[in-house]
Amino acid sequence: MQGSANLNVMIKAARKAGRSLAKDFREIEHLQTSVKGAGDFARRAVTAVEGFLREDLMNARPSYGWLIKGHAETEGKDPTRRWIVDPLDGAINYLHGLPHFAVSIALEHKGEIVSGVIYDPSKDEVFFAEKGQGAWMNEGRLRVSGRNRLIDSTFATGLPASGDSDLPEKLQDLARILPASAGVRHLGAPSLDLAYVAAGRIDGYWERNLDICELSAGIIVVREAGGLIEPLKVEADMRADGEVICANEQLFNLFAKAIRSI
Repeated sequence: MQGSANLNVMIKAARKAGRSLAKDFREIEHLQTSVKGAGDFARRAVTAVEGFLREDLMNARPSYGWLIKGHAETEGKDPTRRWIVDPLDGAINYLHGLPHFAVSIALEHKGEIVSGVIYDPSKDEVFFAEKGQGAWMNEGRLRVSGRNRLIDSTFATGLPASGDSDLPEKLQDLARILPASAGVRHLGAPSLDLAYVAAGRIDGYWERNLDICELSAGIIVVREAGGLIEPLKVEADMRADGEVICANEQLFNLFAKAIRSI
């Protein structure tokens, strides 16, 4: 696919950041015997990647706004456009030497995500989409799966960790979905969960308490691959609330009914 100038900037920036993460990841794997050492090294790696991304994206489009996970928003001279960036989605995986993490970049125009890039450097897979142009992974077109029965379908979600407030809701979700499906996966990188729905590798995904930077690029990738993606609560604001549910069109209503009937 021949993308726009903005999309090409995003892909180039994501690949550069991903190469840096992959290089440092090889060092993380050797530091697992020292929790403090691995943690400090990972923080330095993320700080370096944040710098690369800001430099590449803001040099290319200096008038755009800037929102990166973990930092306050920087308003741009152009109030209609902003970059929304997660420099390391799947940070816990990264810290523990698990090769499943991504760089996520979205471009927002007048409140709508118009371009998204999700790059997995461990597998050298770049998922990307632009409004009206379809969704792609490297050189191949993406389409959501065609499954239409819960019992044949696999789903992904994030499982609660220490201190999370949504444990009761997640347990209720799982009690409904596990017996009715082919299984539920916890992969630990929300942007890649969304990309995998777009690629048909998993059939649906739901999650609470997401950061806007984790979620934004995946929204357009799923939609452009033919999937449906909505807030968990009908009429809610998906990105503001950080709650999402998505699947292919045939499966969505069954899946959403099970998750929303709490």
